[in-house]
Amino acid sequence: MTPDVLKVIFILVGLFLVYKLIFSGKKGLTIFEMHFKDGRLISHKGKIPEKFQKECRAIAKSEKLTCSVRCEKSGAVRLHVSANVSDGVTQRIRNVFPFEYYDKKKVDNSRQAG
Repeated sequence: MTPDVLKVIFILVGLFLVYKLIFSGKKGLTIFEMHFKDGRLISHKGKIPEKFQKECRAIAKSEKLTCSVRCEKSGAVRLHVSANVSDGVTQRIRNVFPFEYYDKKKVDNSRQAG
């Protein structure tokens, strides 16, 4: 191989590694996603706990929200609410979210150990 070919291969490998480092940010597994427009649920996917969906729809309706609410699991369960929603409303949504529903395995294991 000529030195020019080796340089090209080295540059391509370097670019590939940079690309992987920048764009390989681990996203968690999306459990569910809900999209609201003017306080109405316009689309959803995934398995949403019934009580949470009902209470979240009531909050969205009373506040006339246009946002998305997404639940991800990457180690721990995380709830994401669109940035355009005020902190107070975001906290109300978090307060009705059943985090313990997704942490059942941890709770069950702790009971068996004791």
